[in-house]
Amino acid sequence: MKRIISTLLGAIMMIACYAATAQELGPTLKKIKDSGVITIGFRESSVPFSFYNEAGKPAGYAVDLCMRIVDSVKKELKLERLETKFTPVSGQTRIPLLVNGTIDLECGSTTNTFTRQQQVDFLYTMFVTGSSIITRNEAKIKRVSDLSGKVIGVALGTENEKTLKDRIAKDQLTNVRLVYVKDHAEGMLALETGRLDAYTTDEVVSYGLIAKAKQPKQLSVLPELLSFAPYGIMIRRDDSSFRLVANRALADVFRSGEIKSIYAKWFGPIGFPLRPDLEILFRMQAVPD
Repeated sequence: MKRIISTLLGAIMMIACYAATAQELGPTLKKIKDSGVITIGFRESSVPFSFYNEAGKPAGYAVDLCMRIVDSVKKELKLERLETKFTPVSGQTRIPLLVNGTIDLECGSTTNTFTRQQQVDFLYTMFVTGSSIITRNEAKIKRVSDLSGKVIGVALGTENEKTLKDRIAKDQLTNVRLVYVKDHAEGMLALETGRLDAYTTDEVVSYGLIAKAKQPKQLSVLPELLSFAPYGIMIRRDDSSFRLVANRALADVFRSGEIKSIYAKWFGPIGFPLRPDLEILFRMQAVPD
């Protein structure tokens, strides 16, 4: 009898310890520890944040920051090896794939909004920009008011789509035809081949896309921004343990000053300097240990 009671007590203690450990880790860290894999969702053509490089591998500013998070997770879980898997996402699929557990974090160019926070969480802000308009010079679009009667492309399911529609209504632009594209690659192809007069996306992405265009001198970015857009890396909601590990990794990058070299690596080639306001934001998020 004593042996049975002792066995039962031992089993109860093991279950209690397992439950406590799982609760302490949180769902995402536990999933990663059990599988030995962390899955990153990334945009395939969101230059310079997340894209395929010449070697056909995911690269970019957001990808570099996500890899710092991967290192932090590996250290937190005391793993000798942690496999990193990359899964392509689009403006339409990035949130559903995060919510259903297909990906563990999303590294692209996603704007942090309260509407999105109803479904996901965001880590510290990694960039600030706004919606902009890329035009073909021959379309003679100099300002937003010139968009009446034009054909404009936009990626479906993005914040840029909502911003553009709001601006069209606010400025009472007429005869504007919207063409929905899957991603930036499709949008830029349509713009460069004359099927679009303009394409809308975030300002810094615009510069990156023009830098990689076949005839960049034929394209321009309107100086007027349509919105304010703080970028953040998305994770699942209600997972404070994973958010703590990930934000600590970002804070370390901000505090050490490494963020400047990472920024210069990706934004220098497209001529987009580190603005003073963004540098101040990095300092404000350099939370000490």
